[in-house]
Amino acid sequence: MSRAPFGNDPAKIAGYRTFWNRDAVRRPLVGFSFVGWFPLGEFEACRAWGAARYLTPEMVEPRAFLPDHLRMLREGEVVDDDILRGACPSQVAVPWLPGILGCPLRILPQNVLGEERRLSWEEALAVRLDPANPWYRRYLEFADALVQASEGCFPVSHSPESGPSDLHAVLRGHSESLFDLADEPEKSAELLWRMSEIFRETIEEIWKRLPLFHGGWFDAQYSLWAPGPIVRMQEDATAVYSPALYRRFVQPVDRRLAAHFPCSFIHLHSTSMFLLDAFLEIEEIRCFEVNNDVCGPPLEEMVRHFRKIQQAGRPLLVCGSFAPGEIRLLMDSLDPRGLFLNIMTGDLREVEGLRQGLGM
Repeated sequence: MSRAPFGNDPAKIAGYRTFWNRDAVRRPLVGFSFVGWFPLGEFEACRAWGAARYLTPEMVEPRAFLPDHLRMLREGEVVDDDILRGACPSQVAVPWLPGILGCPLRILPQNVLGEERRLSWEEALAVRLDPANPWYRRYLEFADALVQASEGCFPVSHSPESGPSDLHAVLRGHSESLFDLADEPEKSAELLWRMSEIFRETIEEIWKRLPLFHGGWFDAQYSLWAPGPIVRMQEDATAVYSPALYRRFVQPVDRRLAAHFPCSFIHLHSTSMFLLDAFLEIEEIRCFEVNNDVCGPPLEEMVRHFRKIQQAGRPLLVCGSFAPGEIRLLMDSLDPRGLFLNIMTGDLREVEGLRQGLGM
């Protein structure tokens, strides 16, 4: 058991380097967490929002969230695993980029959603990243507060942000954005490129404020340390694109975005597996993260997609909850090289029930 604060023993970094290099190992990199998909309920500060319908920047007071951030990070002091633990502003489930781009942020029971703006083309193409935007300022303030609270004992990272196709969808409307690809292909391409630049600028700006952790970068959502600049890419809206539309409109955007960050990785759901070949064509995407979605297909079906990622020589991070039998399936079916299993569990008893099957 690590005696380092929050379990963040620097010796764990060697395991991450092995993961990125896909070096030969006896077993995969393994992390456990007691925090589920929707962490909104973990924060006492969120209860102060009461019955409000919409979230405003003034309602997000960064320092009010720090005690619960620190409480959750301390799971690393009681769970014996391979991972570092850190924090980011998004752990309160705020969709920062949609808010920064003017979307009303609707408070849901377990999450916060950026509502569609349904802008005209003239309005959508005029959208820019405004450093004076209240949501942008609050995002950076939140990151600054986490850095100060960390005192160097845990890494702080960017938030998981909506990708270019997702931003296109919230600015123009999800249905409208699909019609746009056929009706206004040139304007659609221009808007996607602009959204990509806003995404990149936001990530690069926040990293100017974040200290490296033992010489490396970090993604807090997946506890992923990296030896070089990292970005978490996302294109959830492409789950309703055809492969041809993805390759024409979004693939060039994703390729250039990934090229800016040597340790880029893309977040995917089971609903995007029909596009997996097109994502794998982007050599600049260094690593693939795939959720084992609660309402997704059986794990037996997902394993073939996991194998395809590994056969393409990419590190693979699989995140979700797994029964002991599912752990056996993963261990029997996948190469441990370049494999990171980020496992959501309910308590220490469940952790202990999985450790033997993971070879720990």
